[in-house]
Amino acid sequence: MGIPPATGAEQSEGQQLNTISITTGSSGKPVLHKSCDQGHDWRPKHQVCVVRTPDPVREWGHCTLYARLGTRTIAGQCQAGPYREPEWLHRYAPCVLLFSTCMQTFIWLSLEDRIYGVLLTMQTIYYPILGIVGVSVNLLTIGILSRGKCGLSKCVTRYLVAMAAADLLVIILDLILRHIPIVFRDQFLFRNSIPVCNIHAVLLYTATDCSVWFTVTFTFDRFLAICCQKLKIKYCSKKTAAVVLGTVTVLSCLRNIFWYFMLTGQYWRVNQPWFCGVTEHVYFSLVWATIEFLHNIITPGVPFGLILLLNALTVRHIRVSSRARRRLRAHSSGESFRDPEMEIRRKSIILLLVISANFILLWALFTVNTIWFRMWYLGYRSVFLPKFLREAGFMLQLLSCCTNTAIYAVTQTQYREQVKNVLKCPFTVILKFIQ
Repeated sequence: MGIPPATGAEQSEGQQLNTISITTGSSGKPVLHKSCDQGHDWRPKHQVCVVRTPDPVREWGHCTLYARLGTRTIAGQCQAGPYREPEWLHRYAPCVLLFSTCMQTFIWLSLEDRIYGVLLTMQTIYYPILGIVGVSVNLLTIGILSRGKCGLSKCVTRYLVAMAAADLLVIILDLILRHIPIVFRDQFLFRNSIPVCNIHAVLLYTATDCSVWFTVTFTFDRFLAICCQKLKIKYCSKKTAAVVLGTVTVLSCLRNIFWYFMLTGQYWRVNQPWFCGVTEHVYFSLVWATIEFLHNIITPGVPFGLILLLNALTVRHIRVSSRARRRLRAHSSGESFRDPEMEIRRKSIILLLVISANFILLWALFTVNTIWFRMWYLGYRSVFLPKFLREAGFMLQLLSCCTNTAIYAVTQTQYREQVKNVLKCPFTVILKFIQ
C-alpha cells in the first residue's frame, strides 16, 4: 500500500526538521527511511529528529505529537525551546512524527510505551471497580468483626477492625480523591481551584502509615501470644491494643506534618509519588530529600524488616513446640490424636503469614519506584525504571487495601459464616415481606 503525499503542515514540519519517508517492504510491513537535516540528531528510541543542543534532553524541535494510549488517540503540539510536554500526556511521551493514510495509521511506540498505554486504559475500569469493592468490603469487615462472633479474641478483633478502618481511609483519600481524578482528569478540573493538596497529602500519608503500622502491631501481638507466654497475659489484652493503636495514630499524624510545608496546595494531574505541586528548591534540596528518605525507611522499609523477622521467629517457635508436643502426647497415650491447641496455632499462623505476605508483595514495587523517583531528581540516574512499573506499583499498593477481607474469608470459617448471614439478610427480609 502506498503512502500519499504529506499535507502542507507535514511538509512544513518535514522541511524544517527532517526528511522521513515510508515504503512498503516485501513482507508487507512499512519500512522507515529517515535522514535528519543539518543541526539535528536522530533518536532511534523515540524515532524522531531533534535539535542538536548542548543539552538535548532539555530542548526539542518543532514536531507534531501523537500518542496512542489504549483506545484513545491524542494529538498536540510540542513547543520549541525548553522541553515542555503536554500535561494531558502525563509529561512523559516524546515527540514522534505520524504518517497516515485514510486506511491505516503508523505509530512507532516501544513495548514500554505500549504496556504503559494498556495500563492507563485498564485504570479507567480498574480504579472505579476497586473503589466500590474497597469501600464495600472494608465496611463489611468492620461491621462483622465489631459484632465479635468470629471466634477471635477481643484483642485480635480490635487490631483487625483498626486495620480495616485504616484501609478504608486509604481507599477514600488515595484512590477516590487522588488517583480517580487523575485518570478522569477532564471531569475533575474543578480541583485546580481548591488549593488544599498539601492538607490532603498529610491526611493521606497519615492513613497510609496507620494501615502499615497496624499490620506490624498485629504481627507483634501474635508473636507475643504464640512465643512469649509470660508476656501474653500482660500485653495481649483489649486495653493494651487500644493504647498501642492510639499511640501509632498520634505518631503517624505528627510524622507526616512535614508534607504540609514540603508540598504546595496546588494539585498535579499526573501520576507520580508526589501528586501536589512543589517548588524547584524542593526538587533538588538535599534536606528535603533526606527527610523523604527517612520517611520511606520508616514506612514501609522498617515494617518490611520487622514483619519478616517476627514471622520467622514465630514459625520457628511453632515448629519446635509442635514437635515437642507431638512427642509428649505420643509417649503418654501411645496413639496420635488430633490436638486442638495445635489446630488453633495452625490457624493463627496461617492468618498471620498470609496477611504479612500480602502486605510485602503488594507494597514492594511501589516502594522501589518511590525511592527511585527521588534518587532520579537528585541526579543518580544509573538505573532507569520504565514508567509502566510506576503505574503497576500504584495499582498493586491500592489493591492491598482490599485483600484482607478475602484473606479472612479463606482462613476463618466463622468469618465466612458471618459474611453469608449478612448477604442472606436482605433476601430473608424480602421473603418475609412477600409472605
